[in-house]
Amino acid sequence: MAQQFVQTKIKGDKVVLFIKPTCPYCITAEEVLSKYKFKPGHLECVDISKRGDMSNMQEYFLELTGARTVPRVFIGEECVGGGSDVEALHKSGKLESMLKSIGALQ
Repeated sequence: MAQQFVQTKIKGDKVVLFIKPTCPYCITAEEVLSKYKFKPGHLECVDISKRGDMSNMQEYFLELTGARTVPRVFIGEECVGGGSDVEALHKSGKLESMLKSIGALQ
């Protein structure tokens, strides 16, 4: 079920963050992404902390991305990593072009 839930969320034209609201790296990822103007419905934050299948979801993240930690940030169907990774992509200028390439920005 966790696997199905994750797969229904990650789509080619949107950015999805799987987060826990108190995690500092999740907050960093959200802050970085808040600097961009997304088309409505193209940025979604999914709080996994209250889900009964949170542990299963994190095991699936490990299988899918090589890490079970949050945030897991997907640009389209590609996981770009966590908070530090998103911040580094932003600072290098690569994040904007990645967001444009999937048509997520206004």
